[in-house]
Amino acid sequence: MIVTKRNSLRLAAVAALGALLLGTAGTAMAAAPAATAPVAATAPVVSASAAVSAGIAAKPSVTSAQAWQLFRVTGTTTGLEAGSTVTLQQKQHGTWVTLPASVHTTRNGSYSLGVKLGIKGLNELRIVSGNTASPVFTVTVR
Repeated sequence: MIVTKRNSLRLAAVAALGALLLGTAGTAMAAAPAATAPVAATAPVVSASAAVSAGIAAKPSVTSAQAWQLFRVTGTTTGLEAGSTVTLQQKQHGTWVTLPASVHTTRNGSYSLGVKLGIKGLNELRIVSGNTASPVFTVTVR
């Protein structure tokens, strides 16, 4: 996986547009009036898949690396289907940008992703799959 400046800018533009569209949809939903129908006294039905919350754990193999040096991010997922795609995101200028680095999870939910970063300094990273994201971790690029 090679992250070029051109791809980073392209991905940043797509991410910004997606965030804008997502923010607009959320605003429209928040502005909609609440339903005034009476609430039934029955208990909600919860399926077994909805009861398990999804989660992603991520751990980089290094905390510091040279620019464009290959390192690995490994981890496990819970509550996601086997073979789900997990993708690396990097915080750039306050916005999460999806990088062209992704891999499918194994049957037991684990993954291992090779990464090369070129932006020098402290890089905030996370692994995402759909609406599920790992806690933020950092790698310093020298």
